[in-house]
Amino acid sequence: MSAIQSLYPRQPVPKLNVPTVAGEQWELKDRLGDNFTLVVFYRGLHCPICSRYLGDLDKKLEKFAALGTEVIAISGDEKERAERTRDEWKLENLTLGYGLDLDDARKWGLYISTSKGKTSSGLEEPALFPEPGMFLVRNDGTLYFGSVQTMPFARPAFSEVLGAIGFVLNNDYPARGEVLDHNA
Repeated sequence: MSAIQSLYPRQPVPKLNVPTVAGEQWELKDRLGDNFTLVVFYRGLHCPICSRYLGDLDKKLEKFAALGTEVIAISGDEKERAERTRDEWKLENLTLGYGLDLDDARKWGLYISTSKGKTSSGLEEPALFPEPGMFLVRNDGTLYFGSVQTMPFARPAFSEVLGAIGFVLNNDYPARGEVLDHNA
C-alpha cells in the first residue's frame, strides 16, 4: 500500500494525465492556464454532494476563464459512469476527466475510501475511490493552493476561490505553506 504524500506550495505537482468524457486525453503539463489550472478531484457519480458542487463549478467556468484559470474535475470512475455524471448532473461545459488511478490519487495526497454500498442517491460506491481534493496549480506547474478532505463535506466554495484568485493576481500574493524544513 502506498502512503499518502504531501504536496508543498512552490514545488512541482505530480504528473496528471487522464481521458475526458469529450474523448480527449488531458495532460496537466499541456493544459496549464494563463495564470492557474484548477484541478478538482471528486468522489464520483455515486456522490450527491459532488453533484451539487460540480454543478456550481460548471456555472462559474466563465469567471475562472476570465482570471486565466483552466478547470478540470476528475474522478476514479470508469468512462460509462463519467458520461452518466456529465449527463445526469447536466454539466454542460465542465471538462470531466475519469479513470484516476489510486496510486496517482495518493501522489496528489488524496485519501482513499472503501465502499459502504449504496449512497443516498441509490448508486453503488466503487470498491475503492478517492475522496475530494482541490488544487490550484500555477502556470509553471507548481502548487499554489491545495485542499484535501477525508469526507465529502465542507469543501472550499468556488465563489471564495474566485475571489482569492482575483486577490492573488491583483496583489502578486505568494503561495504560502512552502516551508519544508523549519530547522533550515
